[in-house]
Amino acid sequence: MSFTCTKLLLTHSQIWHAATIHPFLQQCHLGTIKSEQFNTWLVQDYLFVVEFTRMVGRVLASAPLDHFDVILGGLAALQDELTWFKQKAAQRQLNLDTKKQATCQEYCEYMHSLGTKPYPVQATAFWAMELAYNQGWQLPGEMPVPYNEFANRWGNPGFTEYVKILEQQADEVLQTAAADVQQQAEEAFVKVAKFEHNFWQMAFNAG
Repeated sequence: MSFTCTKLLLTHSQIWHAATIHPFLQQCHLGTIKSEQFNTWLVQDYLFVVEFTRMVGRVLASAPLDHFDVILGGLAALQDELTWFKQKAAQRQLNLDTKKQATCQEYCEYMHSLGTKPYPVQATAFWAMELAYNQGWQLPGEMPVPYNEFANRWGNPGFTEYVKILEQQADEVLQTAAADVQQQAEEAFVKVAKFEHNFWQMAFNAG
């Protein structure tokens, strides 16, 4: 098999399973998640998305021109997402002007470091981050109110299609990347998967 995103998923299936199937998400599905757990996730995820938006801007700066449309579409969606997070936080009377927890801080620092990596590495990490949310919110199945709104945001067919296009763009540049760049991309995929698991665990531990 050539070096593709699918190969990464197959090679690191256990790590990816831990990143996308977690008690936090399962308890959202069951409606048993505690408010403290969910609110911790919401605030920390907002702080993450702020830095993720900056990361996507750096991905755009490194991308070939024919990848611009998809990445710019993602940036436009993130503008709406940040506004939506603020609305959800206001409804729950949560303060978004707060400190990142250690797990969130480490993940944000890692995203910042990706700006120095070759574009195939950035594209792989970008795809993996979006896929983790797409699958994480889809796999448990239909969620009850109010968690269905969150699941629908990242689990809807339009977002799934967007993630597939990110995968195609990553595959395109991975195919022709040097072996050392492919290795860096694989390392980035594994790191993203571990960070995603740790992020869910951070919120789950709040309960």
